[in-house]
Amino acid sequence: MKKVRAFLPPTEQAAAALGAQIAAARKELGWTQSQLAERLGTTRHLVSRVESGSTSPSLGLVLEAAILCGVLLFGRERDELRSFALSQQDRAALLPARVRHRPVEIPNDF
Repeated sequence: MKKVRAFLPPTEQAAAALGAQIAAARKELGWTQSQLAERLGTTRHLVSRVESGSTSPSLGLVLEAAILCGVLLFGRERDELRSFALSQQDRAALLPARVRHRPVEIPNDF
């Protein structure tokens, strides 16, 4: 039996919002779902799932659709994404490489 992944409501809401932004931007460009699918190298059905907010299309496909349609990602223009990604990588490099759970000892010697 196939496991069904349940997502948190904010995750589903974010997918729906991004899908709606992609659909609106595609329509403003005057593209059909089939034309966007051709540019993405995928099917119209998958573009429909992206635009409807489905959480099953790959993240790469959703981001590629957003970029092709001119949707802002992370509040940044397309040409600003590289510097933003580098700054986030620099930030991550400052953090510990591993996170370990350290059990808290509770003093119970009354």
